[in-house]
Order: sequence, then C-alpha cells, then structure tokens
Amino acid sequence: MQHFGHLGEELRADLFSIPPEHFGRDAERELLAVALGATLYTPATRPTIERDLPRAAAHGVMCSVLCLEDAIADGDVEFAEKNLAHQLGRLFESGAPRPLVFVRVRNPDQVHRLVEGLGDQADGLDGFVVPKFTAASAPFLDAVAEASQRTGRRLWVMPVIESPEVFAIETRTEALVGARDLLHAHRADVLAVRIGATDLSSMLALRRPADITVYDVAPMASVIGDIVNVMGRRDGTGFVVTGPVWEHFDNGERLFKPQLRETPFTAPAERVLRRRLISKGLDGLIREVALDHANGLFGKTVIHPSHVAAVHALSVVTHEDHTDALDVVEARRGGGVSASRYGNKMNEATPHTAWAESVLLRARAFGVAAEDVTFVDLLEAGVRL
Repeated sequence: MQHFGHLGEELRADLFSIPPEHFGRDAERELLAVALGATLYTPATRPTIERDLPRAAAHGVMCSVLCLEDAIADGDVEFAEKNLAHQLGRLFESGAPRPLVFVRVRNPDQVHRLVEGLGDQADGLDGFVVPKFTAASAPFLDAVAEASQRTGRRLWVMPVIESPEVFAIETRTEALVGARDLLHAHRADVLAVRIGATDLSSMLALRRPADITVYDVAPMASVIGDIVNVMGRRDGTGFVVTGPVWEHFDNGERLFKPQLRETPFTAPAERVLRRRLISKGLDGLIREVALDHANGLFGKTVIHPSHVAAVHALSVVTHEDHTDALDVVEARRGGGVSASRYGNKMNEATPHTAWAESVLLRARAFGVAAEDVTFVDLLEAGVRL
C-alpha cells in the first residue's frame, strides 16, 4: 500500500519531493498507526462490502471499519454477522487490493464468532475496534488475543474512548487513567486510540452542524483535550490518537461564511474546486482536520469517500515543516536555538524534538510536498466529489 499510489507516477513526481513510503499490513506499529489516514466506517449490513472495499482502495482509502455496533439496528445483528463473514470471506479469498479491515464489535463473543465464520480466511482481518472502552474492557482484549493465536497473525486493537464516565467531569480523570493503564498492559497489541465524538456529544444532546467544528463546542473540546493529554503523550507512554468522526456528506443551510479563503485558490480550475468544496460542506471538514493536527490528533473517522482526499492532502508534510524537522533533529545533540531556513520562525532543538520526530514519521506515511506544491494542488489531484 502507498498513499497517493492511485495517482499516476508522473503526477506523484510533480507533487512530492519525497514520495510516501510503501507499507504493508505488517508494517511497524508507529508507521501503520500514522498511515491510517481517513478511516472509512461502513455498516456491516451493507450488501456490497465485497465490491465496496476494493473500490475504496482504488480511491486512496487505506483503512476501513465495518461496524457491528451502533451503525446497525439491534434486530439486524444476526444478519450483519453472517453478511460480514460471507462478504469478507469472498473478498479475502479473491486477493483483490483492499484497505486494512477492522471490525467494530458489540461484545467479545462477536470476535470469536467472526473468526470462526471466516475459517481459513480469518487471517485477512487486521483487527478489531472496541467501542465504549473503559478499564472494564479487558474481555475484549482477551478475545482479540485469542483470535490472534487462532489466525496465526497479530490482530490489532483500536479502542474508542466514548463512555459516559469520560464525558462526566467528576469521573473523567479516573476513567481515562484506568483505560490508559489497561491499554498499557496490552501495549504491543494497541494500534491507535479513537475518539467517539457522537456518543460523547449525546451526553448533552449535542450534534454539530457542518459549519461548526468539534473544537467550537466547548464541552467536546474539553473532553478531547483531556483524552489527548492522558492517551497521546509523546514521551513513550502514549498512543496515536485519531480525530473524531466527520459525519456530514452534503451541505445544508449555512449560518456562517465559508471557512476556505479565496487566495489559495488562484487558478480558474481551483476557484471551481473551492466552490465545489463549499457546496459539499467540506470546508468545515478541512478546518476541523487542521485543528485535529494542531491538537495532536492524526487520522480521521469518515463516513463517505468524498472526505478522503481532504484528510490525506492535509496529512502530507510541507516542504517547510520537513526542512525544520530535519534541522531540529540534526541540532538536538547540542541543543540551542536557530532561525528556520525559511526565515519565519524559531527552531529550538530540545522542546521541538518530539514535534520533529512526529513530522518525519508522518512524512514516511504521506510524503513531503514539493517546495512549490500547496495543499490546494494536493487536494485538486486527489479529490472526487
């Protein structure tokens, strides 16, 4: 797999000074976690999963989650389990290119039933998403560990932090620390931590519209900040934490001005692209992804293929950031401070080292843009609306 691999070689050569690395299902955990990108959620009841996932891969999707939990009605669980085993079995047997495949389960028994239903094809799974993760979720982790032994390959765990105990300020710290401690005990099996913004928002009957980001909703911004603080520390104890779901795929009535400035979109075709992005409400997504990155979150849960290009274009490391990161890493032994080669900021070796290492890891997954290439260029190359 390779981000932007669905673009032609000539176009990639124009866009990147350093192209994204190829990586496989068995890539090192740190690289794989950052490379997840836009993770596409799909209900397990969908009758065309076998066809949908190869099509998604051809459009740049690297990670998919098939949901047996909140995305399906209680009365459809039995059908969803059988449908998923049937469709994934056919997909894995075909050997068709497809994204990483994770399954979001309701209970630990579903892990066992799915692995049993897939039989010899169960080694095509990449892992499981554990909803409403708390310190009491150990049975899920045990079930995934047993499934890993049965399939003969490591199955990753991605916990979702979304329980009422985390939302309530009275119990938040204890709940987060308890969940973190359990994850640390199974650290080798945890790929990334996800944030369940929809469940957390439901505690106050909230739902953000397409022109308001999750960071504009004060109670949600507070929860996300605390989750990142506890789960995402870059001191060797944290995990990659991914951005909350973007659940809009078309634009309704707007209350506010578009969130994309006109100046980056200079050429006539780019101005058309800007209008299309705004008409689909994707200017809100673009702003929220930028705020995700500013708050230490990488990757994004999405529900529609049209979201993928924006998430991935924003994930590419700029030539400027890459230059600064290399300078920081080079200077870290001696410490000290120096001006950026771009002449617009200060690079301080010791406190900026963790940032620089994160940038260089993201550069491996998403590449480094050519010096004159902008986000608009990357978006225009990959967007499909």
